[in-house]
Amino acid sequence: MSADDVDVLIVGAGFSGLAAADALIEAGLRVLVLEARDRVGGRVEPADFGTGRRIDAGGQFISEDMPAVMELVRRYGRPLVSVPDEGRLVLRPGLPSREAFRFHEGVEALRSRANAIDPRDPAISGLSVSDWLARQPEDDDAKAGFQAMIHGLWCRPADELPLWYYIDNDRRLETTVSELQYYLEDSTHSLAEAMASELGERLMLSTPVDAITVAADGVSVEAGGRTFHAGQVLLAVPPVMARRIEISPPVPPEVSAALNVWASGTVIKICFRYERRIWRDDDLSGMVMWRDVKGLFACDISSGGDALLVVFIGGPLAVEWGGSGKAAVLENVLPRLVEALGPEAGRPMETILRDWTGDRWSGGGYSDVILDMAAHDAEDVLRACAGRIHFASSELSPFFPGYIEGAITAGRAAARRILAQSRNATSASGS
Repeated sequence: MSADDVDVLIVGAGFSGLAAADALIEAGLRVLVLEARDRVGGRVEPADFGTGRRIDAGGQFISEDMPAVMELVRRYGRPLVSVPDEGRLVLRPGLPSREAFRFHEGVEALRSRANAIDPRDPAISGLSVSDWLARQPEDDDAKAGFQAMIHGLWCRPADELPLWYYIDNDRRLETTVSELQYYLEDSTHSLAEAMASELGERLMLSTPVDAITVAADGVSVEAGGRTFHAGQVLLAVPPVMARRIEISPPVPPEVSAALNVWASGTVIKICFRYERRIWRDDDLSGMVMWRDVKGLFACDISSGGDALLVVFIGGPLAVEWGGSGKAAVLENVLPRLVEALGPEAGRPMETILRDWTGDRWSGGGYSDVILDMAAHDAEDVLRACAGRIHFASSELSPFFPGYIEGAITAGRAAARRILAQSRNATSASGS
């Protein structure tokens, strides 16, 4: 058996692929991970300010509600940073105190009412989030706030997102504390690097997969001008990316259909470094939610002596603003920061902007979402695999889909399915 022959070949070295590799290697299987990028981490990506301070230009936040990622943080001794939470939230345009309370109360009421609906209730068949929202009794302010949340977290227009999918997805975000509770001092990406460091030669970077051929005795994978052979293949990439890989013979029609119901979210993330936390002069938290442009949020991520502010632009706003380049994005964002946090907010010392919209290897956002109004079983179909081809991504996780926690959970679940299939194959050959 050559060095290119393994039990399981994993496509993608994001957290799903790394978590699956960890579990499969621990179980004694021969594993190879192929990653198209020149780094690991997938949608978790590092960036550096001129001071040498490393931050995350992609996925970043974790919390105590996320046991899988917290276990890995402890295993690899990654230092946690608590996200600052003192000070007042800013709404822009602003509202008087009583109206601001009603606004937040209204948004939460809408979310709770939606979550009380059975996602398979025939009464909501064919409804988008916008369709349902238009029928609710809350005032326009609360509805605008709810729509802003949809654009910011699900990163697609509310009139595209099926109501059933939003409900099913949101129910799996099992939060008892803020999802912005922590990040890692030396970047959350450092956790992916720590996991990857244990793979050694079992990880190959800058090796995009060109084609996969399935035969009765195994799978051949064409990548980087080489042919690799494996008993099973795990596509540990988002569904939109998985469907772009040529597989021969084609996957069954139901699997192809399940892959084709997804679309990538659209996200831009901006990190600003300031001389000091100027928003604290007015007892502001640095947390800002804009109501007039839906999908725009800011958050203080300062630690130690670094005054840092992160801005998220999600959904159609990211498409609108991102298409014209960095300067145009900042022309839209900085005046709004000034209005919300004061004049100095318009004069950051350094800026890092990462436009994920249309990203070559991740599709565009922090998560893919289902846009088909009737594709209730798409996730189950992909979890069930297609013979020797398996799927794993954060989107397929039963907990925290679209988050690092979900990616780790999905990777480990796929590893368990692969191990079960390997045991069944061994038992069949032995008999």
